[in-house]
Amino acid sequence: MTGSRVVALGHYQPAKVLTNDDLAAMVDTSDEWITSRVGIKTRHVGGPDEPVDELAAHAGAKALASAGLQPSDIDLVLVATSTAIDRSPSMAARVAARLSMGSPAVLDINVVCSGFTHALAMADHTIRAGAATRALVIGADKMGDIADWTDRSTCVLLGDGAGAAVVTADPSAPDTPGGPGIGPVLWGSVPEMGNAVRIGGTPPRFAQEGQSVYRWATTQLPPIARQVCEKAGVAPEELAAVVLHQANLRIIEPVARKIGAVNAVVARDVVDSGNTSAASIPMALSKLVERGEVAAGAPVLLFGFGGNLSYAGQVIRCP
Repeated sequence: MTGSRVVALGHYQPAKVLTNDDLAAMVDTSDEWITSRVGIKTRHVGGPDEPVDELAAHAGAKALASAGLQPSDIDLVLVATSTAIDRSPSMAARVAARLSMGSPAVLDINVVCSGFTHALAMADHTIRAGAATRALVIGADKMGDIADWTDRSTCVLLGDGAGAAVVTADPSAPDTPGGPGIGPVLWGSVPEMGNAVRIGGTPPRFAQEGQSVYRWATTQLPPIARQVCEKAGVAPEELAAVVLHQANLRIIEPVARKIGAVNAVVARDVVDSGNTSAASIPMALSKLVERGEVAAGAPVLLFGFGGNLSYAGQVIRCP
């Protein structure tokens, strides 16, 4: 059976950087308060002339260039986002137009913070089914557009950005040493707790029950993440990197520790980028690869969680 593989990555963030001291001039907070509670130091915030699809297209173009592919080579575009304002054209269709693609299938996926890992699984499944051969998978969100900049408990968390992956068919995947390029997904949700993370109202605003999300993430997710490794046939101590949704350093560090990935590089991009929702995993992974912190072919755990109290994870081979 044909498998799939991530062959290249890319990321993009707006130029404007908002520091904790900048926020302290806007709301009743401080660098010490923010750092001690969530570990964030800075976040990038786009202006009104930088829509979500522009961020996504920049990240996608970078990934395509890294893969040595032309936009016309892509036959499937998946964009994970929860900050699209217009219902149509979709973000995926807008990205395809910005990149002057041929005639790809275009789909948006809204699973909020775990959107990218859901989209990556869908690209893998689509390629395995023979319905696509090359996919551009993007996580992109402008969380600044839905932030309540008067609420110190939430506005300090959020940032804007995009991350992208080029996924291609890999006929040799079943025989690849170490397992397939993209391992089996494990995904699910806790419907009765879906309101713990919300984006709603007019205009839409982000809100969450922080303590409930923290307790759920730190207690319930580590055994699920270990099951992801088990499905991929990779022991946690064999992981070269762990890239969790970049929500809060106080969630990332204990969850990574409880997984048992003792030899892994743990992505901590949240410190510099804040919570960028669906963009956080591909952006953090792209930066790790760009800095040469993970070797090509090494196993990496991707694990998204958050909005809808949903989760999705897989082990991939690093491009």
